[in-house]
Parts: sequence; structure tokens; C-alpha cells
Amino acid sequence: MSTTTPTPRVSTRRLLLVGLAVSLLIAGVVSFYASGHPDGLEYVAHSLGFGDAATSSPTAGSPLADYGVSGVSNARLSGGLAGVIGAVVTGALVLGLVLLVRRRGPRDRGRA
Repeated sequence: MSTTTPTPRVSTRRLLLVGLAVSLLIAGVVSFYASGHPDGLEYVAHSLGFGDAATSSPTAGSPLADYGVSGVSNARLSGGLAGVIGAVVTGALVLGLVLLVRRRGPRDRGRA
């Protein structure tokens, strides 16, 4: 006879809260340690000699341009805030999509 202990069930609320906390921690703290070196595309552009031909994006003046928050002079704080804002906005969009899809359950699909 095999005796197995039942695995405890994790609530959806707890899973979401832990996921939110981990996401905010990564976005706000780990972003401080992001590399200051250019990404792969910038590196290739400079190594091939056309890196200086780049022009600014139309969104270059936006509040979250260049991985920072405009008006915040501390670079680490600015980057961390931008990461947290990005994580919150992304989470809100995902939550909205989940709620939208969830409302259209199997019962509602035949009516549309």
C-alpha cells in the first residue's frame, strides 16, 4: 500500500500576490543592476559604422523614455520607478484581458 500525503492547495489570490510581489521586486530592484552597455542592435550598428545615423524616436520626450522616469534625477530611482510602472501597467492590461476572456465563457460564445 502506498501512502501519499495530499499536496496543499495554493489559492489563486495567494499565487497572484506572490507573483505581483516578485514582479515588483524584479522590476524595481533588479533593474538597478541592468547593464549600461548597448544592446546587441546598437552594438552591431556601431561596429558597422552606422550607429551615429540613428535619430530619436517620436516618443523620446515621453515620461518613461530611455528606461527612466522624467523629472527624477537619481538614475537608480528613475530606472526602478520606470520598471515598477511598467510592471503595474502590464499587469493591469493582462488582468483586463483575463477578465474580458473570462466573462465570455462557453455559455456566451453561442450568443455572439
